[in-house]
Amino acid sequence: MPNKDKDKKVEAENKEEEKEGKSLVEELEEQLKKANEEIDKWKNSYYLAYADMKNLRNSLEKEQAEVRKYRGIGFIEELLPVLDSFHVVLSNEPTDPNLKNYLTGFKFIYQNMLRVFEAEGVTEIAPAVGDKFNEGTMNAVDTVEEEPAGIVKKVNANGYKLHDRLIRPAQVTVSVAKQAKEDDVPEAEIKEDHNEKSDA
Repeated sequence: MPNKDKDKKVEAENKEEEKEGKSLVEELEEQLKKANEEIDKWKNSYYLAYADMKNLRNSLEKEQAEVRKYRGIGFIEELLPVLDSFHVVLSNEPTDPNLKNYLTGFKFIYQNMLRVFEAEGVTEIAPAVGDKFNEGTMNAVDTVEEEPAGIVKKVNANGYKLHDRLIRPAQVTVSVAKQAKEDDVPEAEIKEDHNEKSDA
């Protein structure tokens, strides 16, 4: 009997140890599961932070490229009155031979300035008289009642673009359709209206 008790005791201890072993294994498996979840959480956080940094870097690079592309816009705007002055001077033909020599020099300087601007990405918007009015590149500073409407009648100042950005639209005078005025109504219509009112 003592052996049976001893066997039962050993068997009970084995069951107890097995229970403890199972609970220890379950506890370790739970800890492993939590550790893996924590790893996944930190991995996701890392990938999100990495993606955010990459997007920020791309955004900053794009912004810097834009700044470099349009860096001279303020300087160019300051030079536009000078180009306008050259344009006005060159559009008038002098009669004095001495002034013609100066005009040749001005043309040379003007052409050189335009070449420098073109090298920086500036293009001149130079509409001609008779062109159709384009509201995307032109600004109507004056109008003339004349048919057909929407035609450039005079170029007051050329416009300029830096790459694809408009710096200043061309300043033009444009034709508009004639509007009928009360003074333009034929006398026969006025007499008919007057007669109809007096009959009533």
